[in-house]
Amino acid sequence: MRKIPTETVVGIFVVIGLLSVGYMTLKLGKLDLIGGKYYNLKAHFSSITGLKPGAPVTMLGIQIGQVKELTMDQEDQVAIVEMKIRSDIKIYQDAIAAIKTSGLIGDRYINIDAGGSEDVMAPGTTIRDTVPPVDIEELISKFVFGGIK
Repeated sequence: MRKIPTETVVGIFVVIGLLSVGYMTLKLGKLDLIGGKYYNLKAHFSSITGLKPGAPVTMLGIQIGQVKELTMDQEDQVAIVEMKIRSDIKIYQDAIAAIKTSGLIGDRYINIDAGGSEDVMAPGTTIRDTVPPVDIEELISKFVFGGIK
């Protein structure tokens, strides 16, 4: 019977280890190797202060997607947020998108109230009802300097 050299055994373990690290990197980093099953939606906001690409999009406290791209429409003077939403999630025509803050001074994310109409939004359409983020600094300065009645 022939013995397997030590170098071969070590090489096999190194390859298995590297494959495991690569797999865990993709899973823990929530990266999609082939793109996943998503569709795009847009929303127009008067302000998107603090929102960044990659920010979570949630519904009922569950992450259903993420912010894909932030752009600006200079004619209408609005910020356009493009989101990628999981394909198994249905969002209706009367949905409301709001920019929220996790914690007191945490990261911004988008929360979607799915709506209750019978018509489901088609991929690439725009959510009409939006709520911009609350400016905490402005509220604190109003409170400190007596602007709140």
